[in-house]
Amino acid sequence: MKIAIGLPNPIPGTPGRLLVDWARSAEERGFSSLATIDRIAYPSYESLISLAAAAGVTERIGLITNVLLGPTRNPVLLAKEAASVHQISDGRLTLGVGVGGREDDFEAVGADFGSRGRRWDDALGLMDKAWRGEPVGGSPKPVTPSPAGRKDVPLLIGGMTDKAIERTVKWGVGWTSGGMPPDQVGPFVEQVHSAWKDAGREGVPHIAALAYFSLGEDVESESIGYLKDYYSFLGEWVDAMANGIPRTPEAVKQTVAAFADIGVDELVLDPTVADLSQVDRLAEVVL
Repeated sequence: MKIAIGLPNPIPGTPGRLLVDWARSAEERGFSSLATIDRIAYPSYESLISLAAAAGVTERIGLITNVLLGPTRNPVLLAKEAASVHQISDGRLTLGVGVGGREDDFEAVGADFGSRGRRWDDALGLMDKAWRGEPVGGSPKPVTPSPAGRKDVPLLIGGMTDKAIERTVKWGVGWTSGGMPPDQVGPFVEQVHSAWKDAGREGVPHIAALAYFSLGEDVESESIGYLKDYYSFLGEWVDAMANGIPRTPEAVKQTVAAFADIGVDELVLDPTVADLSQVDRLAEVVL
C-alpha cells in the first residue's frame, strides 16, 4: 500500500508559503502523493490552485484532490483547470471528486444543494468529452489542453453510497472513501470491486482512503481545536471524532495496517496542524 500525505490547505491560518515547502519536503521524504481536502465555505486554500503550486516545486510526487466538490464548480471550467494542472505537472494529477454533503458550500456559490447529484452526473459526461478534445458548451473548438482523442485526467470517485459506486464504474479509475474508519470502509471496497467486475471493466479499481493524524504532544491541543472547528456540524459527536485520531507512532502504524488489510491501494494521511515538522515525523513512522 502506498502512503500519501495531505497538504495543510484546509487548515485556517496556514501560510501560503508553507504549502510549497510542505510539497518539497513530502517529495524528498518519499511520499507517493500530495492530496488536498476541498471546501468552499471555509477559510481554506482552493484545491487545484494548491496542487498547481505544489506541481511547480516538485517533479515526481502524485497530486490528488481528495475530494473536490464537483457540483460547486462549472464543469467546463473545472475540466479546463484540471487538464491544465495535469499537463503542467507532466501527468501527475488524479482528480478525486464527490458531490459534497454540506449545504453551506453550495450556498456560498449560489448552487442548488438538492439537485447536486443529478447535475453532477451530467457534468461528468461533459468533462469526459472536454478531456477527449471534443467541443463542449457551445464552443466551436476544444476547451482543454488535453491530447485530442483520449481521456486525459484520471478520476477517483468519492462517496460511500451506491450512486458513488455507479459513478466509479462508469467514469473512474477508482474510488476513494473519505475519512471513515477501516471497519466502515471495508464493505464498500468489496462492493466497488464487485461492481467493477460485473460491469466488465478491465483490471481492478484503484482504492484510496483518508485518515487524519497528528504526531507530538506539543501539537495535540492545536490538532483537536482544528478538528472541532472543521467538524462542528457533528454536534455532540465532534469531541469523539476530534479526540479519536491517531496521535502516537504506534496508533498511526495500526491505522496504516488496518487500511492495508481491507485492500486500500493508497492511504492519504492528512495533517491536522500546519507545522512542517509533521512531514518528517510522519515519514519516520510510515516510510
